[in-house]
Amino acid sequence: MYKLYLFVAVGLSVLTAQAQPLNSAVTGQLKARSIGPAVMSGRITAIDAVVSNPDVVYAGAASGGVWKSENGGTSWKPVFDDQSNINIGSIAVQQSNPSVVWVGTGEGNPRNSVNMGNGIYKSIDGGRTWQRMGLEKTLNIHRILIDPTNPNTVYAGVIGYPFGEHPERGVFKTTDGGVTWQRVLFTNEKSGVGEMIMDPSNPQHLIVAMWQHRRTSHDFTSGGPGSGLYVTYDGGKTWAKKTDKHGLPAGDFGRLGLAISRSMPGRVYALVEAQKNGMYRSDDGGETWTKVTEEAGVVTNRPFYFNEIYVDPKNENRVYMIYQPIAVSEDGGKTFKTIATTEQVHADHHALWIHPDNPNLIYNGNDGGVAISRDRGRTWSFAHGIPAGQYYHVSVDNEQPYNVYGGLQDNGSWAGPAYSYTEGGLKNYFWQVVLYGDGFDVQPDPTDARYGYAMSQGGNLARYDRQTGRSVFSKPIAPDLNTKLRFNWNAALALDPHDKAALYYGSQFVHRSTDRGMTWETISPDLTRNDPTQQRQDQSGGLTLDITSAENHNTLLTLAPSLLDKNVVWAGTDDGNVQLTRDGGKTWTNLRDRLPGLPAQAWIPQITASRYKVGEAFVVANNYRNGLDFAPYIYRTADYGQTWTRLLDADDVRGYALCFVQDPAEPRLCWAGTEHGLWVSIDEGQTWTQWKAGMPSVPVMDLVVQEREADLVIGTFGRAIYVLDDLRPLRQLARAGGLGTLDKPVAAFAPADAFLANYRNPVGYMNETDDIYQGQNRPQGAILTYYLKPKASVTSVMPAVASAPTGNRRGNRAAPKPAETPSTNTPTAGVAAGTVTKTTDEGAPAPLADAASSVASTSGTNANRPKADTVMVRVYDDAGKLVRTLRQLPDTTMGMQRITWNLTERGPRTPGTPKPRNPDAESSGGGGFFGGGGASVLPGRYKLVVAYAGGRDSTYVQVQPDPRVPYQAEAVAARKTLLERINKVQAQLTDATDRLADAQTDTDLLLGQYKERTGKDVDALRKSTKTVQDSIKVQRERIIGKRMEKQGYGRPSNLTPLAKLLEARQYVSGRPGMPTATETRLVEQAEQLGRAALEQVNGFFRTQWTPFRQQAEPKPQSVLRELAEGK
Repeated sequence: MYKLYLFVAVGLSVLTAQAQPLNSAVTGQLKARSIGPAVMSGRITAIDAVVSNPDVVYAGAASGGVWKSENGGTSWKPVFDDQSNINIGSIAVQQSNPSVVWVGTGEGNPRNSVNMGNGIYKSIDGGRTWQRMGLEKTLNIHRILIDPTNPNTVYAGVIGYPFGEHPERGVFKTTDGGVTWQRVLFTNEKSGVGEMIMDPSNPQHLIVAMWQHRRTSHDFTSGGPGSGLYVTYDGGKTWAKKTDKHGLPAGDFGRLGLAISRSMPGRVYALVEAQKNGMYRSDDGGETWTKVTEEAGVVTNRPFYFNEIYVDPKNENRVYMIYQPIAVSEDGGKTFKTIATTEQVHADHHALWIHPDNPNLIYNGNDGGVAISRDRGRTWSFAHGIPAGQYYHVSVDNEQPYNVYGGLQDNGSWAGPAYSYTEGGLKNYFWQVVLYGDGFDVQPDPTDARYGYAMSQGGNLARYDRQTGRSVFSKPIAPDLNTKLRFNWNAALALDPHDKAALYYGSQFVHRSTDRGMTWETISPDLTRNDPTQQRQDQSGGLTLDITSAENHNTLLTLAPSLLDKNVVWAGTDDGNVQLTRDGGKTWTNLRDRLPGLPAQAWIPQITASRYKVGEAFVVANNYRNGLDFAPYIYRTADYGQTWTRLLDADDVRGYALCFVQDPAEPRLCWAGTEHGLWVSIDEGQTWTQWKAGMPSVPVMDLVVQEREADLVIGTFGRAIYVLDDLRPLRQLARAGGLGTLDKPVAAFAPADAFLANYRNPVGYMNETDDIYQGQNRPQGAILTYYLKPKASVTSVMPAVASAPTGNRRGNRAAPKPAETPSTNTPTAGVAAGTVTKTTDEGAPAPLADAASSVASTSGTNANRPKADTVMVRVYDDAGKLVRTLRQLPDTTMGMQRITWNLTERGPRTPGTPKPRNPDAESSGGGGFFGGGGASVLPGRYKLVVAYAGGRDSTYVQVQPDPRVPYQAEAVAARKTLLERINKVQAQLTDATDRLADAQTDTDLLLGQYKERTGKDVDALRKSTKTVQDSIKVQRERIIGKRMEKQGYGRPSNLTPLAKLLEARQYVSGRPGMPTATETRLVEQAEQLGRAALEQVNGFFRTQWTPFRQQAEPKPQSVLRELAEGK
């Protein structure tokens, strides 16, 4: 939608008259790459495993979906990504049939960054497919229990939405497998299920802790009359509330943790938040209670966030308490000792699964992923393969390859590569922490990416040095002792685009530094509402104080200095203000009342200043913290905020708005991030489409375009970072007016420059075992995007490739380059799963003149014409010479496709390898180490001609030298000349071994004809044939080496032309610079040996084969071909 209000100024740019939404099917193959990292994983809120096969385990990420391991946590794969909401609160496996899995969406840990759900889901095939089973309005489901005696009976413990009051809370029950639900326990609209447990000996006996709690944008309250402990013995028909009369503390409760013993079901523990928090125990199933301890060092200090306890299934006195660390009691809860420190296992724990028959096995979920113990908590390992990081911001530098920066919820601030000139995927150890704490915005210094600025909670700001690891804190200080600075949990930071040493930082004021943060000047008054009733954070928490700066309010959230006017700065607050200065901070104007429909207390998390017009800006707002308002708000002004246009609402996208970016090269191309995914518009916001290619419906918190490479970097709150490579095709779509321009069978889009980069072996681990996570690297070479008009039906469609990494090397490791593998069906970009479909290299006759004219027409007979369902891409140099030909079987149900050329020429086949069925097919190389493929092309411009189903189109790609090393054109040309000499000899020897192979085939056929015959002439023919075959073997071994007669490992001991060719190729291809005398001599030796071998083969055909053929010719049926001498 694009709502134009009556007072919108005429000055807004004119939009396309008839906007067309971008069909997601058209871009379905342009998949975003998940680059991780998984080094810090992310918040895991739920874990369940299969008791009969505990290697099968499910982990639910707070906002990152469901992950499944089938090998005990060694590797993981996402199994919930096709759903419209991937915020997870609970998981339950039906143990009587482990193929049945239940998932409740919406996490049950209501911190300030809580994510909501949209109901309960069920899988009957182990997570391959899912069906939503209702409870859509419950929003946050904290616990699911399945009746082991009747699995159609399921209980859902609904905690509800912390920022609003609603009736869909409490305990819900189904007795028909989720078809219908009945609410069986409810106290009030502020209260939900904080915990729910089931008696292992009696599934009708449930104990539920109801919890009254409420969040606002500026405080949190735990406790109230809606809280309480309830017991049922009839599956929820009737409930009894337990109070101080039964041994529990008097007064209101807050959150309660509950655990029941499997070895002694009457033993129940309760961790109670009250006026005085304490641990309580019952020995009669929850009827009466005894206080065990109130010791502050024992009772958890943040019950709203972690208040869970568990009992060892074999020992009713062994109790686990998970909070910042993991602690265990051996005396029934009286005393505890830490068994997993915050240095050993990530802090802040939310889930624990203990095998009921083998309590040595423990799976733990925390703010840093999954931890596993196999010795009852004495030692722990980390699950490396779950990239569930919750990024608040992302930014990029201009290095090559460029780096991505960002800060995460409870996981610090990090820097790492968007892609790497390294074989394989992006490893966890590629990433570097630049600042600890909760991480937020990170901005690299524009003059030197070694340095930059990073933040942590409480407004802490530091200038870091990536090389030394030193951080210097540079947080602004108050102007006087009577003023207290208020910094948001996620404070505002911005670099000055007009002064590379200057930056802005926001409290309730705007602070500006011109010396990289060493000193600060306050350039604004208080820009917030400055409401004292919203600044009582020292009282926040309710029954238990929780003062962490998470509820700091009346603060700045975003600062946006104009790129076009150094005096223009925009500012947004957490209480609905949109402020503007046009004189460098001397005066400010509050524009909040001019934004139509903007709620009064909405948060303004982002303002983007336009790079196209100085008075233009985009404002992102959301209001979900002020009740049940999940509408998206994004506004645009073109006249310094005097008038505004709302760019989208709930009819256009799903989820409240979190971020926005306008493409820096094409203003019609816009992106928005919401609580439920990434959205794109190619008509300046008139219409919107969810970008599903490679992207689940994860919260998208921040977006930035790396301008040099035209990549969209996507910071998610639950799935770490994605990169959508090369936006140029989408820019062309937007610029041309949309999909109407693609009403032709084939269209080729100009690709990004390609670099002849040398890819090194990765550092770190020598072997890549399945537990080593690898993010998706960018494919090597030139990535061509082309468009095929979608068909209603096709005869050959490649299967879709999973978009998210599974955490094991087989799913993320780079596939071999086309010129280095003998396969004709190898994807050229296995690292970026789903980026390209099946690709092969094919040959074609060299063109006579213009490159485009050489593409085969659809009429007549031509062996090189592409099949109807095959795309052919021919690569030509500027002289019109055919350099390479690629074939690809496309997904013809999708429009835009990608194919990768690895920047090598057509290479000769290795001597001794089988000839391709198609005599014109291009070699894929082979020959083991250093063997086979064609040489890299020289830097320059290359034409790419795409042909498919009678249509064709062309474009150009610029090939650049390796940016990391000085380019020596003379040296590169000299080395290419040597490689061409090597290739020439290799082609000659390949032809020779092909002729020898033909001779062997013919003589085998001849012997077959005379197998059943006898006689003197036949015996003589057999003898002469055997002599010829012995000579064929000798000639073949002279070229490629002797075949090992015995089993075992080894290489031919004789000096062969092939061995010398491989050695020469290794030397010539191995380093830059002018060729050395050694390299030249090696090539000369290879040529010398090649000539000698070729003369020997020609001599064989001249002096032995021809006479033998003449001898056999008079026989009834000759099968011996006339094989000419090679040249």
